[in-house]
Amino acid sequence: MYIVPEKEIGSLMDRAASFEAVEAVFAAMASKDAYNFPVIREAIGHADALYGFKSGFDRKSLALGLKSGGYWPGNEAKGLTNHQSTVILFDADTGKVKALVGGNLLTALRTAAASAVSIKHLAPKNAKVLGMIGAGHQSTFQMRAAVEQRDFEKVIGWNYHPEMLSRLADLADELGLPFEAVELDQLGAQADVIISITSAFAPSLMNAHVTGPTHIACMGTDTKGKQEVEAALVARATVFTDEIAQAISIGECQHAIADGTLAEKDITELGAVINGAHAGRTTDDEVTLFDGTGVGLQDLAVASAVVDLAVKKGVAIEVDF
Repeated sequence: MYIVPEKEIGSLMDRAASFEAVEAVFAAMASKDAYNFPVIREAIGHADALYGFKSGFDRKSLALGLKSGGYWPGNEAKGLTNHQSTVILFDADTGKVKALVGGNLLTALRTAAASAVSIKHLAPKNAKVLGMIGAGHQSTFQMRAAVEQRDFEKVIGWNYHPEMLSRLADLADELGLPFEAVELDQLGAQADVIISITSAFAPSLMNAHVTGPTHIACMGTDTKGKQEVEAALVARATVFTDEIAQAISIGECQHAIADGTLAEKDITELGAVINGAHAGRTTDDEVTLFDGTGVGLQDLAVASAVVDLAVKKGVAIEVDF
């Protein structure tokens, strides 16, 4: 068995490799070559933590395994990342444990890659303004990945705690882009692409805020009850997701499904656009929305790539198990 510690991930996996792995797994899911198992995600009644498992199998790449971990909101005060996870890979031919891989940075990279894949395939081609809702740890990964998909000229942002927007402003400056803090109605009206990455249980971006052709990537809702955008906005948009079963149960779509304004048949897997089975954006004035719930196969894809690189570079720890 190989062990790839968290401290080695940064030198092994980059945005380009993460993007390639996530795009490929979305395509495999849509062609039914890969599938996720039901998600387990629970409040454990200790440290205000959410803990769970995401698992799946890709018959094309033979990636088999699970990611275990969750969200510990008090970790930042301890100098730790709030999101904690570990990926375990198994040999698909024998069932033996193949690798144990640190999953914290991989989760951030694959989440950002997922929204970037959606921007590549769904955003207006001439998108110039990137809108960011949320300024937490994941927001910088999202921005870095997004700006590689379109020739953005400006970044605008909003956060529940405005003092945190300096994180986005500093990164935009590093990327050579002007940044402006705005109100949500301004963000919805000005942004060609909007990334929402919060852990909210009430919507911030409302249907009335979005007035033009826009692509929205909802990346924070991954638990029953969470919500980042108004259900009416989801119902108005052309909706795509990583996996429909998760979108309607724990994703942003859950609320529009519950109130009857969105039907399951109206949701398309992003992989169908990648494979050419769906046209994606079809009109100039369309609002598209990607419900990024985060699937286990994404974690397995990036973890498998990391193990191969770690073995090749001689940094994987091999142990008898």
